[in-house]
Formats: sequence, structure tokens, C-alpha cells
Amino acid sequence: MERNEAIAIIKEHLPEKRFIHTLGVMETAIQLAKTYHCDEKQAELAAIFHDYAKYRPAEEMKQIIIKEGMPKELLAFNTEIWHGPVGAVLIKNEIGIDDEDILNAIRYHTTGRPGMTTLEKVIFLADYIEPGRSFPGVEEIRELAKTDLDGAVFRSLQNTIIFLAKKGFAIYKDTFDTYNSFLLKGGINPSYDKS
Repeated sequence: MERNEAIAIIKEHLPEKRFIHTLGVMETAIQLAKTYHCDEKQAELAAIFHDYAKYRPAEEMKQIIIKEGMPKELLAFNTEIWHGPVGAVLIKNEIGIDDEDILNAIRYHTTGRPGMTTLEKVIFLADYIEPGRSFPGVEEIRELAKTDLDGAVFRSLQNTIIFLAKKGFAIYKDTFDTYNSFLLKGGINPSYDKS
């Protein structure tokens, strides 16, 4: 599928602000794919469709989670994390994209997972650092992303876990497991400077 066709499809499913975010994720993903020798076309398509299901009704997403036999514990968590796994199903069924690498990048773009592929890391990180994002720590991660993909993904996981914990929100197991997998494989600086 060509970029313009994909963009035209996604534009119909997103409000303007989220569409602009998606274009930022696409550009960031393409740049990261170039830097880390990942398939740029896969990164482009995964980025364009990463939020395909974000504005689907919660009940529709819940029924897809149940029907597709996804982990039942998903249902106990905020619907914000549902749109990744649900989106992967809908993109396959409604758009006809069946590239498992692209679908997995979409599936895990909110939670991460242990053993993430380079493409999955690229989409996860592009969603976190695209130019429209503005929050404490994002500039540091943008800089880190230029030279250290794993370090930048790890730092974004760390920030997300801290943010959710401070807000008193439950944190999905895959996010903790992903964080731990980076630490346990080594080569990551776990220090956190909240300034």
C-alpha cells in the first residue's frame, strides 16, 4: 500500500489533532528506521496505522478482545492500551495488511513487550517522541534516540511507569516485563534524573 492511500484511509478514522500526531509519528518512524537499518516502508505503514482503532467505541474493542482470545487481563486495564492489539486485528481484517511485523509493531506500540524487534522499538519510540509531544523528559529521549535505540525505549518505559504510578494507575504487565527485559539483558543505564 502506498503512503498517500494509507494516509487517506487513516484520515477518515482520526480527529484532526490525532491525524497531525500520526503524521509526526510517521516522519519520526521513517527517520528512526533509517538510523537503525529497519525497513522504512514497514515503519511508514505501521506508523500511519498505529492509532487506527483509538477512537473505536470501548464496547466494540472489548468484544474484539474477547472474540480474538486476547489476554483477559487486558479488560481490567484502561481502554487506552486496547487500541494497539485491537488495531492490529482491525487493520488485518479491514485494511488487508497481513505483514506480521507491521501488525506486531501496532499491537505493542502502547505496552511494549520483551524481545521487541527493531521495528517494534521504532514505532513505540516514534509514538513517544514525535515532534508534537511536549512533556518533561521528552527532549532528553529525543537526543538519546539519535544514538541509542534501546536506551531511548528503556527511558520512555521508565518515564511511563513513573508517570502512571504517580497518577495511581494500574500498569500493564507487558510494560513491566519489557522494562525488566531491557535491564536484565544489560547495557542499559538505569539511572533516573527527574530534573
